[in-house]
Amino acid sequence: MSNLPDTLLEEIRTRVFGPGFIRLTQSLTREGKPFRISLRPVRLKGETFFQAEMTDDGKSQVRNLSEKPARKGLEDILNQPGKRDLHLVSTEGDLHIRVTKKGRPLISRGRPKNTGIAAPVIPDEVASHDRVKKHPLSEFDSSALLRVLGLAAEDGKIKPSMRGKYDQVNALLRAVEPLLPETPPAQYRVVDCGCGKAYLTLALQQWLTLAKGWPCVKILGIDKNATIVASATEMANALGIGQEVTFQAAMINDADIPERPNLVMSLHACDTATDDALIMAVEKKADAILCVPCCQHELHHALVGGDAMRSVLRHGILRERLADLLTDTFRAQVLRICGYRARVMEFVSAEATGRNILIRAEKGLRPGLGEAIAEYRSLCDFWGVKPYIGRLLPEEDA
Repeated sequence: MSNLPDTLLEEIRTRVFGPGFIRLTQSLTREGKPFRISLRPVRLKGETFFQAEMTDDGKSQVRNLSEKPARKGLEDILNQPGKRDLHLVSTEGDLHIRVTKKGRPLISRGRPKNTGIAAPVIPDEVASHDRVKKHPLSEFDSSALLRVLGLAAEDGKIKPSMRGKYDQVNALLRAVEPLLPETPPAQYRVVDCGCGKAYLTLALQQWLTLAKGWPCVKILGIDKNATIVASATEMANALGIGQEVTFQAAMINDADIPERPNLVMSLHACDTATDDALIMAVEKKADAILCVPCCQHELHHALVGGDAMRSVLRHGILRERLADLLTDTFRAQVLRICGYRARVMEFVSAEATGRNILIRAEKGLRPGLGEAIAEYRSLCDFWGVKPYIGRLLPEEDA
């Protein structure tokens, strides 16, 4: 039996299967590992289903349920014992329930969402099979955001010319999600280095606030182009989040970052500007880093590998691609030395963008691991280079 009051249980059931329901998420620890389950409405071939997603120790399973099994699934969620967090989002307002170790429910409520419509638009999924790719921008009423960003026309449909950018923003939001804390913090601070037109900057703030119900998300966007910064500021004001999302026209090295960020992002910052973002993130002791490198020239002409590698370096295109790979290898290795668990991966297909490599890192290692330093030195010696990112390390290691 659930340890929640009967009146609260009935309210949850009514709101989940009533108009205006957006999402229900419950997070807890099971057998010492994080476990999260969520439920949201989707449209499949013109009919409403409920998409259930279970994430157990980082592994996700998705199923689309009709109403009857969805009701049973909801009861399983509500009857889960022990400490947990339950978050319900609907147009009636957010409902956040934190159940303590002793079984006491702590309840907080948000104001009704001013969507301007009776109920949110339930997204149509492209296929009826269980494994449906999740689109973060469809988890809340993002119509105003998409119009302000120029991704959608006035009728709310994604512009054909902006479909690639829309998919990239969704892919980046999915890449951010594993870096987020399980429980919504009282305040979450993000720095976006080289924010450009602020597609991800604004989308991240709206997604965390409106879809996940986080109470306070503050984002600082940094870009050297003052004209772009002025445009991004106008968009934030148009969305009514000008106090939450602010911008600075500055180089990354010169930006004023008064408080330690929880997350530092750098998307397509050119050449060593990506390294400047990583250096700032480490020096500010950021909890997590998300980096998508852009053009990389630093090592292109510096590589002096001999013997068999001469045949590779002789060809410009091979030298360029090798320099790109080595640059990101050095970045991931230095982050590891600095105490971050770093992963290098693709975040979208190569057809979407040639610059599709992503570095995702979060604190979790002991800084200064001898093995990591030895690997870094060996790589530097083999190629005869001293990479820019090495300035994060003590002189004897750099």
